[in-house]
Amino acid sequence: MQVENTDILLKDVRNNFDKIYVMYYSRMFRFAKEYVLFDEDAENIVQDVFLLLWEKREVLDIQISLVSYLFALVKNKSLDYLRRKVIADEYKEELSAKLASLESLNYSFTSDEEIEQILMTAIDKLPERCRQVFLKSRIEGKKNREIADELDLSMSTVENQMTIALRKLRIELKDYLPLLLFLLDVK
Repeated sequence: MQVENTDILLKDVRNNFDKIYVMYYSRMFRFAKEYVLFDEDAENIVQDVFLLLWEKREVLDIQISLVSYLFALVKNKSLDYLRRKVIADEYKEELSAKLASLESLNYSFTSDEEIEQILMTAIDKLPERCRQVFLKSRIEGKKNREIADELDLSMSTVENQMTIALRKLRIELKDYLPLLLFLLDVK
């Protein structure tokens, strides 16, 4: 069945799909499994390839051998799977962190003052320059240019100090961030 002529090949796909499936399934499965690791995922990829081959059997325009075509499809489906998996894993990490934060969130605050105290304690832990820049920007509402002039700093230093302050506060307040956003109506 290893033929190179495209017309004969297309006829083979249309008329001998079952034979092609039996002949190539296990090789395609092993190839996919090398990259996706789990049997079920490799099976799904190969099934998708054969489904695509079946659905497109009447309009196929294969310019290479059938085996090359099939393995190119498996390769591309495997790449798609791995790209989706990487993205899903990144979201999974982020969602796990959010889940942990939400589970540990304490709703028993008695007053706005208690929440403000948590926030001020975190701000007080900032390095001096970061704290000054943060307070002038977020509490006093000053622009970066005003802060730079007032503290005799460059604009880039003000921006860098704000970035550092926000990063440190995000870490320090990670367990309270959803609640602070909700209660303080931060946008």
